[in-house]
Amino acid sequence: MRFVLAGATLIDTGIADPAAWLVVGDSAIAAVGATAPGTGPVIDATGLLVVPGFIDLHTHGGGGFALHTTEPEEIVAYAAWVPRTGTTAFLINVVGVPDGLPERQLAAAATAMTLARRGAEPLGIYLEGPYLNPKRRGAHHPSWLRAPDRTELSRLLAVSRGFLRVMTLAPELPGAEELVHLLVTHGVTVALGHTDATYEQAQRAFQAGARLVTHCFNAMPPLLHRAPGPIGALVEVDHAVGELIADGHHVVPPAMRVLIRALGPQRTAIVTDAQPAAGLPPGTSFSFAGLPAHVDGRVARLSDGTLAGSILTMDQALRNLVSLVGVPLADAVTMLATTPARVAGVAERKGRLLPGYDADFVVLSADLQVIATYCRGQLAHATAEWHDRLAAAGLRVSPSADEEQAQ
Repeated sequence: MRFVLAGATLIDTGIADPAAWLVVGDSAIAAVGATAPGTGPVIDATGLLVVPGFIDLHTHGGGGFALHTTEPEEIVAYAAWVPRTGTTAFLINVVGVPDGLPERQLAAAATAMTLARRGAEPLGIYLEGPYLNPKRRGAHHPSWLRAPDRTELSRLLAVSRGFLRVMTLAPELPGAEELVHLLVTHGVTVALGHTDATYEQAQRAFQAGARLVTHCFNAMPPLLHRAPGPIGALVEVDHAVGELIADGHHVVPPAMRVLIRALGPQRTAIVTDAQPAAGLPPGTSFSFAGLPAHVDGRVARLSDGTLAGSILTMDQALRNLVSLVGVPLADAVTMLATTPARVAGVAERKGRLLPGYDADFVVLSADLQVIATYCRGQLAHATAEWHDRLAAAGLRVSPSADEEQAQ
């Protein structure tokens, strides 16, 4: 259904356009500008902000739904839940299983990619491991980790059925460089992470084709004045992007500022690294790669206190960037939408408010609370305030994906 948003401030790639019009077609943006369009119901969005939908490259789940699962329907349920956080697309993160390979989980993720759905769009699979350095394993089960193996990787690629988009590995492991070349040949983005790599080893991996760093600062050597490590190498590589968990706990705000200033918004991708317990109350228990974990305040931890991902949501990440780090709102939006779209290989249709792009966008209040989320032109989440504005425009909207789930 074609409709028009009028009076909102549109924010897109560093530009704020006040009192603009956004014309939405069946699934794509039809027009953007300051000139009133001809036809279609007009929704008054005065006083609100409209930004491109957030794309979470690195998340393990939320709302009680795990992405590392053997049930494709659980991934579909997550896709219906996550628009309430402003997320309109995501990668399905798969980790390991004790003493084995996550073939059933990869198969479930591949199946979920083919299912009809409402809500956020899964863009592919993000495989974290198994070729990680045990010294920097973080919350990953030690029995999941192994030495690089070309035959084994070919098997993982086959099970993923062409949907593998990102894979994290430690480039210093023997044989890792050969796997980097193989992954690049298959169109997979190689991410350096859970690594003890030196600056020189990380440099070589970037030269071989790696172009992403998994959750910068976490599970890797620190940036030191005589040992710059992976972060130092990343800063010098124009084609590479760094993930940043913007919860203020995995990386404290001053270090977040340093990374963002070094890389810039176009090379910083905000991620949640969220666990299934994201959006659930403190004390909630869950499992991460076969290990028991729980929500502890504003983070997720294993029983021994090790950080096990976050309970961050993308809308909270946006607020954190603005309030804790002092990032201009337009730059923050770039890091949550535009840059992740490029990493995921969908920059030609997502991450911008441009004609012809998917109608994935978020309506925000002045204090950056999510008022409504649209996924490919369909309302996926809305507050009572937005429903009132729809009614004033004469629109009758069927229950959104998250509302249906709650019924």
